[in-house]
Amino acid sequence: MDNLAFAIAKTILNGFEHHIDLFAEITQSAKQRFENCQWNEVQEAAKARTDYYDKRVKEALAKIKQDFYVGSLDERLWKEVKQFYVQALAIHNQPELAESFYNSIFCQLFERKYYHNDFIFVESTVDRLKEQPVPVIYTSFTPAEKGLNQTVKDILLSQKTDVPYEDIDRDVATLIKVFRKQAHKTRYRLEDLQFDILNFVFYRNKGAYIIGRVISPGGETPFILTILNNEKGGLYIDALLTDSENMAVVFGFARAYFFVDCLHPHALVTFLKRLIPHKTTADLYSAIGFHKQGKTQFYRDFLNHLDTSDDKLELAAGIKGMVMSVFTLPSYPYVFKIIKDKFSPSKNMTKKDVKGKYRLVKLHDRVGRMADTMEYSEVAFPKERFSEELLTELTTVAPSIVRFEDDLVIIEHMYIERRMVPLNIYLSDATDEQLDNAMYGYGKAIKQLIAADIFPGDMLLKNFGVTRHGRVIFYDYDEITYMDEVNFRVKPEPKTEEQIYAAEPWYSVEPGDMFPEELATFALANPRYRKAFMKHHPELLEAAYWQQCQQNVAKGIFEDVFPYPDEVRFCNIHN
Repeated sequence: MDNLAFAIAKTILNGFEHHIDLFAEITQSAKQRFENCQWNEVQEAAKARTDYYDKRVKEALAKIKQDFYVGSLDERLWKEVKQFYVQALAIHNQPELAESFYNSIFCQLFERKYYHNDFIFVESTVDRLKEQPVPVIYTSFTPAEKGLNQTVKDILLSQKTDVPYEDIDRDVATLIKVFRKQAHKTRYRLEDLQFDILNFVFYRNKGAYIIGRVISPGGETPFILTILNNEKGGLYIDALLTDSENMAVVFGFARAYFFVDCLHPHALVTFLKRLIPHKTTADLYSAIGFHKQGKTQFYRDFLNHLDTSDDKLELAAGIKGMVMSVFTLPSYPYVFKIIKDKFSPSKNMTKKDVKGKYRLVKLHDRVGRMADTMEYSEVAFPKERFSEELLTELTTVAPSIVRFEDDLVIIEHMYIERRMVPLNIYLSDATDEQLDNAMYGYGKAIKQLIAADIFPGDMLLKNFGVTRHGRVIFYDYDEITYMDEVNFRVKPEPKTEEQIYAAEPWYSVEPGDMFPEELATFALANPRYRKAFMKHHPELLEAAYWQQCQQNVAKGIFEDVFPYPDEVRFCNIHN
């Protein structure tokens, strides 16, 4: 039994290490893609890496089924398998990730009733990492030794890029000036300052990010430094972020995942959590590319929250969806979305189609305007935590995926995403300033999505949400598609009385046709909303604008989308 258990444990661990090797390989090549301005390859690498984990799980499962007979659960055997696995992780660099990989294997082999800590890692064993020496993941610089200018220059050059800065002295001077203006805790003598800089650059889309902190008698000042490529053979600093809210947005749930070459993710997440306390551990694992670990950590956090709260799950606020049913726990900032068994007659699609749309979003660059989702199977909730209204709703609209086991409600398939205030609800009692900002954000979200080759489809206000940062995010993916699948048309002018008063379109409308001016009719019927929208985005009601965006996408033109306000960019800062 011991030899068999050891062999199975080793097979699972080998599968995980193969995953980490491939993950590290594509992550390390991010530097080359950034320096060579290979923006299309950046997008393709991000898509490919998102699927790495599931592919390695499938490979490991196939090997286990081929090499070992796996039928019904042999409890003694699999308890030993887990024990051997725990022992193997004692000296592993990514034990928490390896645990999640083990869970993925086990949960695809056996029934949900065995999903407890005897057989899987419901509780992590990696708390022992806190008792071990912390891996060295950052370098400390002391400006008293060489002076502030040279120290900042050394920090920039320590990242060892193969492309030079277009004007490093200019950037260093601007950086120091902006730092002094923003970071009040750093206004001390050089002898009292220390810079701790992470030893690896964070790459995403068209940007590179240096992350660190300044330690002074006044406390810690975290910062993010953004570097861009001028696409002419030179790099330059674009922005310095020291505000915790701006830093949190850079790591936001509507962004693509970073490429960061760090072999010690637990240590990295611990460091980042200290810099950006608004972010959960789950958020940070997902942000650095380990989205499966983010799911594991989220579920653990959610179970802990259930144990320490007593409110009930209830239907989410807002207009009910025609495809999804959405519920939430008031004390927890997330929503749970399930696909209904039957859709509204106007929705000509299947469950498979809907899942395909959510997968498209997972793989695509979300440009800060589409909420990331976590997909789960066989999720168990305590029945007592459901309101009667919610239970009735779920068993009515999705009986095929909702079942009861003793005192549990089991949902076969669901998506979980960050809760936001639906834009239509937010606007209903917004001040003039809030309304103006929200309508600016609404139009900006549409523009950034279509520039990133995403046609949102249904652009009604109810399909957008407002985050705690005031950002407008799209979250209804039923009808999204790529830009080349849409025909943007100018609505024909009626010429006869019969055409003017026709109840139905008197002109031909083909599948895929879209008339941008109708946005004003359907989404902007409220005159206040339309006035604020037209102040910022009148071109969105013109077919020519959409057609130009469509052509740009077809030519492979990648728009600049900055995950921080325009006013903090160095090019917009005046003396």
